[in-house]
Amino acid sequence: MERYLIFFIVALIAEVLGTVSGFGSSILFVPIAALFFDFKTVLGITAVFHVFSNLSKIALFKKGIRLDIAIKLGIPAVIFVILGAITTKFLPVQQIELGMNIILVFLALFLMFKSGRPVKPSNSNLYIGGITSGFIAGIAGTGGAIRGITLAAFQLPKDVFIATSALIDLGVDLSRAIVYISNSYFTSKHLFYIPFLIGVSVLGSYLGKLILQRTSEKTFRYIILIVILITAAFQLYKYIYTGRS
Repeated sequence: MERYLIFFIVALIAEVLGTVSGFGSSILFVPIAALFFDFKTVLGITAVFHVFSNLSKIALFKKGIRLDIAIKLGIPAVIFVILGAITTKFLPVQQIELGMNIILVFLALFLMFKSGRPVKPSNSNLYIGGITSGFIAGIAGTGGAIRGITLAAFQLPKDVFIATSALIDLGVDLSRAIVYISNSYFTSKHLFYIPFLIGVSVLGSYLGKLILQRTSEKTFRYIILIVILITAAFQLYKYIYTGRS
């Protein structure tokens, strides 16, 4: 029971920080959840959790969603998240998790030191961002940082940014959740988590909104990137020195 309590507290923290940062909680939730579950179960739980998480964010930040951006980034993201999710069935779990943590380390470092240089606000970058974030989300469980980098180029207001990102992510997570469930990454024994994940997603998104109204996003963005870096580095340490993830 204590293990479950710790997991849900961590999930709540990830949801709050994911809302504040605008990247979504998966970039923090996935490597930490991997400390509690095997990697394929993490993929399944993350996808289901984020369906509720995105619905919460859309409800709380629904003002002014940019549908044009959501469609151009979201459609390629949905197509490629399905391809990435299918690919996980044929790749070794340890190698997928190792790749995920390497990606997270480099993403965290990139976002910490290059955050002042967003990509150009073009349709081609929306398509590229959608393809890349979707495929990485499907294969490694997290693509929010890449989507965040792409959306940042359009200098959207905070509410619009978060709601637009959540709408895109909803399509991505619904798609990969179907693939993961069909591959038994999320089974009937995991249904126990759903009421708690719904509660965590609603409460975490709401707390994140309150924090955004009172605190600088930049400070929290650096906090979450540091936590991501430490968590991913710890997982790499485990892989290198124990031979397992």
